Amino acid sequence: MKFFPHVSARHVAALSLVSLSLAMVACKPGDKADAAKTADATTEGKDGALAIPGLATEKEQASYMIGMAMGKQLTPIKDEVDPDVIMKAIKSTLAGEKLLLDEKQAQQIGETFGQKMQAKQIAKMMADAKKNLADGQAFLAANAKKPNVKTTASGLQYEVLTEGKGAKPKPTDAVSAHYKGTLLDGKTFDSSYDRGQPATFQLTQVVPGWQEGIQLMPVGSKYRFWLPASLGYGEKGTQGGPIGPNATLVFEVELLDIVKQ
Repeated sequence: MKFFPHVSARHVAALSLVSLSLAMVACKPGDKADAAKTADATTEGKDGALAIPGLATEKEQASYMIGMAMGKQLTPIKDEVDPDVIMKAIKSTLAGEKLLLDEKQAQQIGETFGQKMQAKQIAKMMADAKKNLADGQAFLAANAKKPNVKTTASGLQYEVLTEGKGAKPKPTDAVSAHYKGTLLDGKTFDSSYDRGQPATFQLTQVVPGWQEGIQLMPVGSKYRFWLPASLGYGEKGTQGGPIGPNATLVFEVELLDIVKQ
């Protein structure tokens, strides 16, 4: 779930620069091999540019790339801006023409716009928090009635998928585990399986539901956990990230080992 960003006057003024910077670093060192493959597979056009229909020259391609980056940056507030007016301001600025706003007016408008976006963000978060809390409570109440689901005093729910025979971690231990985290709608927001390697972490550094749940597991076990919001990321969720406010979370966890300090 993605929220409107907090847009201050400084942020509004910096959008183009940020977009350009992101575009320029889009090809990270780890991406060089893929980029090279793409370049090898593409016939060069004018002035050493790639042969891309509709973008014949290197200048056109670079311009389009910058436009794409700016578009992505503006997507969260697309309903609040007019692309034609944005282009008008860009063209006038690049041409050195007299602008319709002076610096003081731009700052004032930017501050007002930022306050408006912040108010919309807060309103959306409050509405989402209320809905997520109600949905989570209803789900957990029904889930608790299933025969294989156990509920602890804190409200954590769990199901034993595979019971291991190893030791159980203590609160101060570090562990190695594979896991997949999903929302109630089944959408995966994090997975060590997808990354191809287990995670290692201190129990003191994870959310309360994980701290409690992992300690129930003997090494070699696989459990499914359901975390109410109070044992997960709470009323704030992960700001700008995939976990909404008051979201109930589902995890499948394999406890691989207790890591020696």
